[in-house]
Amino acid sequence: MARTIFERYGGFAKISRVVSEFYERMLDEPIVADYFADVDMRRLMDHQIKFIAQLMGGPVSYSDEALQRVHAHLGIDNEAFDAMARILCETLEEFDFAKEDVDEIGAGVTGRRHLIVAKG
Repeated sequence: MARTIFERYGGFAKISRVVSEFYERMLDEPIVADYFADVDMRRLMDHQIKFIAQLMGGPVSYSDEALQRVHAHLGIDNEAFDAMARILCETLEEFDFAKEDVDEIGAGVTGRRHLIVAKG
């Protein structure tokens, strides 16, 4: 049986390091930094670790409905979404993820754009 991306890269231990670096970069990015004002970053990172794990074939933690519900009030636009997706892929590359794995994870994120970006 083929191992998932989640298993091949060491599971939650590796994802935790990736997400920590990802949010350091997000907070340095002017396009998205303001979205994190007054946010409990530890709690957010815990959710993000579970979400990225899910995209990598790990345990399923969130439904599309839940993802849409938690982002609905944030007013995230396409520019911010694109910056987030770019930063995530750059971070994965920095952690030596293979291009095809970065592409698969990135596709999982961009495939959920309609759930995260505000309508309007």
